[in-house]
Amino acid sequence: MEMTAAAGPLAGLKVLELGQLIAGPFAAKTLADFGADVVKIEPPLQGDPLRNWRLMKDGTSVWWQVQSRNKRSVALDLKVAEAQDIVRRLAGEADVLIENFRPGAMEGWGLGPDTLLARNPRLIMLRVSGYGQTGPYRDRAGFGVVGEAMGGLRHLTAEPGRVPVRVGVSIGDTLASLHGVIGILLALQHRHSSGVGQVVDVALYEAVFNCMESLLPEYSAFGAVRGPGGSALPGIAPSNAYLCREGAYALVAGNGDSIFKRLMGVIGRPDLAADPALADNAGRVKRVGEIDAAIGAWTSSRSVDDVLAALDAAGVPAGRIYTVADIAADPHYQARGMLQQVRMSDGSTLTVPGIVPKLSLTPGGQHRNAPELGQDTDAVLREIGLDEEQVAALRARGIVR
Repeated sequence: MEMTAAAGPLAGLKVLELGQLIAGPFAAKTLADFGADVVKIEPPLQGDPLRNWRLMKDGTSVWWQVQSRNKRSVALDLKVAEAQDIVRRLAGEADVLIENFRPGAMEGWGLGPDTLLARNPRLIMLRVSGYGQTGPYRDRAGFGVVGEAMGGLRHLTAEPGRVPVRVGVSIGDTLASLHGVIGILLALQHRHSSGVGQVVDVALYEAVFNCMESLLPEYSAFGAVRGPGGSALPGIAPSNAYLCREGAYALVAGNGDSIFKRLMGVIGRPDLAADPALADNAGRVKRVGEIDAAIGAWTSSRSVDDVLAALDAAGVPAGRIYTVADIAADPHYQARGMLQQVRMSDGSTLTVPGIVPKLSLTPGGQHRNAPELGQDTDAVLREIGLDEEQVAALRARGIVR
């Protein structure tokens, strides 16, 4: 779906993306959604491997249509000196450069921050890696699942006594991406007052660890090692998944003091609502098994719909477990613009996630579909001064596509 020219709070911001797969490209996608001009550098033969990940339509992953919307594609072989020089020229005019290669790769190509910031002191360089640019583990390969484990998340995602399972999406990469976007925006604010760019160093494991709430101070103060809690939220009660009549689950979060009393009223347990030992979370945690059993006894004889209707009427937070089919049919998703229809080049339509977050005055949007490999090589190279003969010579040698 081709829409109007790029607009939004980041209109005019020039971003150069050298990353691949998830962590770097997701950060660039977020900037592009809000108007940044993102030029994505890809290998000339296969492009970003994400083009071939998961389910394919007409030879290209449908994931690509989300991860690379609003971007321009330039196909360059970064291992060749002429291509590296092109990147230096592009970085010389860019506001932001994003990369998620293993530490040292950029330096090996002559594209490290010392080189690029010397040429363009205003450049902000986001570097996303498994373990960061420093420290004893910096040279290890680090994918999102490893960062999730080292950051403390994987240990918690299991039923007690069973093997820890992974979250079904690349949450470590995405968390690192979002921390990278925050870092870029902070650096832009600093540049606004100082005129000087800087390096933003994001490690996958640190992005995950940053979301681990009270895990570390609990260990520091009490030697407590939080274990997996299954569907419950350890130390918070009641908050769990409760089996309903048809075999589905209702998620109920009755852990606020007043909410707990309303919940007990709905399930017909005024005795628990009035029990002074259960008036606060600390008391409820001590008797969480008893409370969960009472809620489960009530839900087990009712359908999920009936449970949710009763709890909603009482102002008790509750919900169902959505599949993607539920998401695609949900009226709230639709009303919030989260089910966006994109027209493909063959005339078919594809539903993709909408834009997040939602800004009242300068909302993001999709103005350009994800590009074909090298679709914008000629246009971008002309913008930095290369003529048709120069581009043709590079293409003949396989340096560009």
